[in-house]
Amino acid sequence: MSDDRTLGLYNRQSAEYAAKVEDEAARDPMIERFIAACPKGGRVLDLGCGPGHFAERMATAGLRVEATDAARAMVDLAARRPGVSARLARFEDLDAQDAYDGIWAYFSLLHAPRADLPGHLGRIARALKPGGILFLGMKHGQDSKRDRLDRYYEYYEDEELTRHLSAAGLRPADTWRGTAEGMAGDPEDWIVIAAHG
Repeated sequence: MSDDRTLGLYNRQSAEYAAKVEDEAARDPMIERFIAACPKGGRVLDLGCGPGHFAERMATAGLRVEATDAARAMVDLAARRPGVSARLARFEDLDAQDAYDGIWAYFSLLHAPRADLPGHLGRIARALKPGGILFLGMKHGQDSKRDRLDRYYEYYEDEELTRHLSAAGLRPADTWRGTAEGMAGDPEDWIVIAAHG
């Protein structure tokens, strides 16, 4: 389950968050890699979609996009984007089976408590079609903390993420790392892993 204080922040500051990530989302090379890894016209899920920047990119590329978020204000913003079907849902509400060619969980599951990650990845593995692709973005490091905006984060090392993905029945393939400045203004390391169902 996502942290209620974090969701409250996203509901209160959805417009500010959307403006902050607009340019970043337009330049982010990961979304092009995700789109290229999905079959043409494939069905995809943006899990924790935020204001829908990436979901819109998927739709523009011809993918059939479903988007979910646990913050009502984010769902409202995402639903306004062309080609995006957005609905209110928490991570644990994912109950589809063999439904998606791709799942984009891009810096969303990092808000979930560490103890919940195996269950979330298990649901993702079931929801993916055989051979489907997951792109998982997380903050890189150890432990958990709140940022100066009171958002809750879990930090993961490569080995721990790989272990969780494998235990869920997913096959890690590619890994990318970098550093970025988020909404709180602090540069932090990140990791993105692509894994196959």
